[in-house]
Amino acid sequence: MASKDENKFVVLGAGVIGLSTALALREAYPSSTITVVAKHFPGDRSIEYTSPWAGANWSSMATDNGPLEGYDRVTFNRFAKMVEEGLGDVVGVGRMGLRVFFDAEIEQVNVLSQGTGKIWYEELVGGMRYLEKGELPDGAVFGVDFKSTFRLNTQVYLNWLQQQVIEKGIKTVRRHYQSIKAILEDYPHTTALVNCSALGSLHLEDVKDTNLYPTRGQTILVAEPKVPIERMYLRTPKRVDPTVAYVFPRPNGGGVVLGGSRQDNDWSAEPDMSLAQTIMERCCALCPELGKPEDLQVISHNVGLRPSRKGGPRIEVERWAGGTPVVHNYGHAGAGYQSSWGTANRVVELVGKALEEKAKL
Repeated sequence: MASKDENKFVVLGAGVIGLSTALALREAYPSSTITVVAKHFPGDRSIEYTSPWAGANWSSMATDNGPLEGYDRVTFNRFAKMVEEGLGDVVGVGRMGLRVFFDAEIEQVNVLSQGTGKIWYEELVGGMRYLEKGELPDGAVFGVDFKSTFRLNTQVYLNWLQQQVIEKGIKTVRRHYQSIKAILEDYPHTTALVNCSALGSLHLEDVKDTNLYPTRGQTILVAEPKVPIERMYLRTPKRVDPTVAYVFPRPNGGGVVLGGSRQDNDWSAEPDMSLAQTIMERCCALCPELGKPEDLQVISHNVGLRPSRKGGPRIEVERWAGGTPVVHNYGHAGAGYQSSWGTANRVVELVGKALEEKAKL
């Protein structure tokens, strides 16, 4: 087995998953050669590049009582450490409470962890308070205040990740590949390749994961209202639903993100202005500080494609021809940011195991 100094890693993809994974590899293998290869990098505004279009916040959708919850927990704690160390403004991460309204009973909205019947992150967010009936909007069945979770300014955060990659000596190459094989031909001495290509894995010639599909999301970025918004808001019939409405005030002058939509298998990149009007109406009803829809200062209408996958994210090792391990880390749907550091750490574990097995061959 090569020493840590001799390892050469290639990461395909430079979204939040790819960049976080590259940094986690650098932490584990400080003297290795790491190269991030991608068609798109932070600053790009392409429909092919999911990360810039995210909300984003930490609001776990995991209920597996297993690894998915674990990934989110690791990431929550990483965000907490950033804020505690005074890096929040630099990184684009800030603490804020979250108020959630559900339009069905708690047993029907997919928030209870399997096996425990509880909301697993209650202690993590500093506690929860169930809202009184008088605090619920018309039609809502129950609501919860989460004391303290995280909101992200995705523009600042992605740029910070890229800056960290550069500062830590990780090479970046802008190049588009049609296959994993083609990458390994260009980088023949690769110790391990990590595939963080999101929906790209549907099109890679030697991956073609047909379990992947896009979930279209539409949002509106609006100016911050003169009356400060004290918390994030979310209203939905169940935790993951096409008619979700949310208001996420971003830190660092990032404005306010209004959403949203979940349209499976819809590749359309153009904003639906009728849907935009509906989003503004829902969000103004949800968050009084916004005022009326006609009073909103619209900065931009945005569309992103979440990399959804039947069966959940793919995080596993595949032994490639020639013995090079390929670790897949894609298919995170709308949970990319909030699971990013946990999945990156899992990749490091899998790379370590793969290299140990390779040394025995």
